[in-house]
Amino acid sequence: MPDNTITLPVIDTGVIISLILVILIAYLFIRVITFTLVFISERVGHHRITVKMVLPLLKFSIYGFAIYYILIYIVKWESSQLVLFGGLFGAAIGFGLKDLFADIIGGIVITIEKPYQVGDKIKMGNYYGEVSDIGIRSTKLVTPDDNLVSAPNYLIFTQAVASANAGTSEMMIVIDMFIDSCSDPVLAMKILTESVMTSKYVYVSRNRPFTILLKDFPFYRRLRAKAYVNDLRYEFEFESDVTRRTWKEFSGNGIEAPNINILEAGTINQTNAS
Repeated sequence: MPDNTITLPVIDTGVIISLILVILIAYLFIRVITFTLVFISERVGHHRITVKMVLPLLKFSIYGFAIYYILIYIVKWESSQLVLFGGLFGAAIGFGLKDLFADIIGGIVITIEKPYQVGDKIKMGNYYGEVSDIGIRSTKLVTPDDNLVSAPNYLIFTQAVASANAGTSEMMIVIDMFIDSCSDPVLAMKILTESVMTSKYVYVSRNRPFTILLKDFPFYRRLRAKAYVNDLRYEFEFESDVTRRTWKEFSGNGIEAPNINILEAGTINQTNAS
């Protein structure tokens, strides 16, 4: 009778050394490519995010090729042995590696479907910041406080992810200004419009218009400016610039802040959040 026993190949010292070398070469190659593309992207201005888009795909492609090379040409596994390895790997996932596997699958999904990309400003769960890297296991975000946060890739399956710019360098910014209900709303809107249009950070085009909205509330009026910043990295500079110059003009034209108490101020916070 034929022997149908599946045996794993013997892994000696030479195989282990070759395996380590392939992994090390793949890692170093990824580091060099990442450094080079980031260096180039920071010097192409408006196309910075476009250049960084290829980083996740390159990473997974290089690691995938390295694993394939190790299994086929170094370890020299046959199809039957690969099937056995797949079964053992599946069992390992069930016994405690499911989180790691979910992170890896999440990274692949992010790379293929692109719900966000390197350079995007995103909100994932409780985190908000610019995506600086999409790795095998986690996505790295630089928060407004300049903290580096590593968010597990599996969150793509469990959390809503919002991308503020969706692969472009421009990003919409919403700026709310609250004035007293007795102040001149037409003049206030004109001042806010001029502050937005003359900001050095604003970006206006046919596809990137700006809007000034006015809404009355019982004790105050809300002016809301919706405009695009020319580079998402200037998000807070743009907001501060418009706010500062608008209030300077408000003060010189008799437009005052709402005269309300602390309890009523809570209504403003709820409205601003909406």
